[in-house]
This record gives sequence, structure tokens and C-alpha cells, in this order.
Amino acid sequence: MKLRKSLLKKSQLYLILDRPGFSRFSLKKIISLVSGKEIGLIQLRDKSSAKADVLKFAIKLAKLLGLTKTLFIVNDYVDVAVACGADGVHLGQDDLSLKQARKILGKDKIIGLSCHNLRQALKAQKEGADYIGIGPIYATATKPGCPGIGLKAATELKAKIKIPYFAIGNIGEGNIKGITAAGIRRIAVCRAILEADDPKGAAKRLYKRLRKL
Repeated sequence: MKLRKSLLKKSQLYLILDRPGFSRFSLKKIISLVSGKEIGLIQLRDKSSAKADVLKFAIKLAKLLGLTKTLFIVNDYVDVAVACGADGVHLGQDDLSLKQARKILGKDKIIGLSCHNLRQALKAQKEGADYIGIGPIYATATKPGCPGIGLKAATELKAKIKIPYFAIGNIGEGNIKGITAAGIRRIAVCRAILEADDPKGAAKRLYKRLRKL
């Protein structure tokens, strides 16, 4: 069994497989992305497919990622996370509560929560979240209609949040320097890797920048 929470603490780069963006990636190509040490977590976020199809893909991905040190997280669907044997689940503010999810998943699985400000982050930490996704830092096509909260909102977490937190929202090679300059050491990305001409190279370059902190 993976030492899930130990691996989480060491992770700095989190890849979100967001459908339909990841649909051009075969399982083999996804696994090749984690053959190095750069990507600590992969989240499956598929809000457009039937849940049965999400589960089918999740089972295959969980089996392959289980042979690596990359954690596998399922977005929203706690039942899918349980059924496929994922390492954990990521919840939004309007999803199942942390307490309910923990009751279903148990203490050893990872539960992450999307937060948009310090108040929500403090609440998540108090209620037992294992990590936080803070954002969107910048407006992003993957979250239409959600304005960016800006870097300041993310840096406010530094003094009061003790669990890992990942900045998310239109972060990539073009602005990673500003992110790290603000003292943020963990990021979650989607298009920065999935839409890159060289996805593996993009992951390596982002990770290298994060490691400089």
C-alpha cells in the first residue's frame, strides 16, 4: 500500500485530466507522463461522460497508477473512487461534505477540497481535509464563469494553512515564475501539460521551477 499522505506532502505538481482535454491521451501516454518523479498526483475530472464510463476508465487508470508513486484522485464521485480503488477524492464546495466523504472513504484515503479564499481553507483544514486546491488564481476555460481570485488570495494561506495546498487556475510556463516568486510551491495544472506540444517536457520544466523554492 502506498504511504499516501507521505507522498502527498512531497508532491508539488498535480495534473488534472479534464475531459474532453485528456481524451486524446491513451492510458499508455498518461502513464508515460508519470514515469519520472515530476507529477505527484493525477486527478480524473470527467463531468461529461456517463458515470459508468468514468468508472470503467478509472478502474484501468487506478490499476496502472497503483504501480507508481503517483497518487490517483477522482473528482466529485466518491462512489467511483471507492469502486476503482483510487487513493482519494477531490470535492468542491457544493459536493458531499468532508465528514460524509471521510465516513465513506476511511481515514487512510486522501480528501482534497476546492477553496476560493482563506475562510474556506481554514474551515477545510479544521474539518480534516488532507489538501486544498486554492483558486482559480487566474480565469480559466476549464472553469467558465469563475473570475480569478488573484495571487494575493493564495499567498494568504501561507501563514495559517498547515496542510498542502495547490494553486490552480490557468497556471503554466508563461506565468509560473510569478507564482513561485509569490512563495507558492505547489500547483495543479491541466492545459499547461495536456495541450503542450511536449507534455512530458512541460511537466519537467514546471517541476524544475517549483523545485527552486
